[in-house]
Amino acid sequence: MFVLLLILIVVLFGLGFLHPLWWVVAAVLVFGATRHGRDRGGGWGGGDGSDFGDYRDYQQRRDRQDRWDRRYSRQHRARWRREDRRDHERRG
Repeated sequence: MFVLLLILIVVLFGLGFLHPLWWVVAAVLVFGATRHGRDRGGGWGGGDGSDFGDYRDYQQRRDRQDRWDRRYSRQHRARWRREDRRDHERRG
C-alpha cells in the first residue's frame, strides 16, 4: 500500500510540470498520508514496532497501573490506617 501511494505521489509531482494543479493534488496526498499515519501511531514507519508504538504501550500500561493504584489505595485505606495504628501501639 505504501509503495503504491509513493508511486502515485511521484507521478503526480511529475505531472505538475504539465499543470500545477497536480502538484496541489500530490501535496494533499502527502499531507493526508502523514496525518493518517500519525493518527494510527507510527507515521511512515507504520505499526511495525516503532518507537511511537512502544511509547504508546508504555503509556497505556502506566495509566492502567495508576488507575489500579488509586482504586486499591482507596479501597484499603482504612485497613492500612488500622494496621499502622496497631504497629505504632506495639512499638510505643
